[in-house]
Amino acid sequence: MTPRFTKADLEAARDRLVPDVVAGGLRVLFCGINPGLLTAATGHHFARPGNRFWPVLHLSGFTPRQLKPAEQEELLSYGLGITNVVARATARADELTAAEYAEGGRLLTEKVRRLEPRWLAVVGVTAYRAAFADRTARVGPQERTIGDTRVWVLPNPSGLNAHWTAATMAEEFGRLRVAAQD
Repeated sequence: MTPRFTKADLEAARDRLVPDVVAGGLRVLFCGINPGLLTAATGHHFARPGNRFWPVLHLSGFTPRQLKPAEQEELLSYGLGITNVVARATARADELTAAEYAEGGRLLTEKVRRLEPRWLAVVGVTAYRAAFADRTARVGPQERTIGDTRVWVLPNPSGLNAHWTAATMAEEFGRLRVAAQD
């Protein structure tokens, strides 16, 4: 159960950095937009109860059971990790500037070159477009590579993304899972 946080607790987490869950040579490095305030308050990625990342990760077959955000380190045992385009925690992604996205894309590229995951999976086509100046990107595998790392754009698992259900998101995550096995 996620502990209850007051509005003041969440506001105090604004701009806080959340450590990545990474290692060299991962199968897939998932990349969120930026941490939300609950993620920053708990230190656990995708911590908001309405976020569908953890259920979809399991439904798509990446994990044998649905992990809780507090179990995020277990991802490493499956060859998976988590980072963000922009490290700064905000209440909403629309608080980020174009310059933050561009700088985030630059820093993410450096991180991917250093860690060399097989796949970088950016969750959110809008974030990908902003970070990599690719206005025509769509969900799915991208032409772009970073060194030997291939890139896949996944739907944003936020509960606000009503265009995608957990089932349709799991299908797209599953396509990546199959590709990452090659």
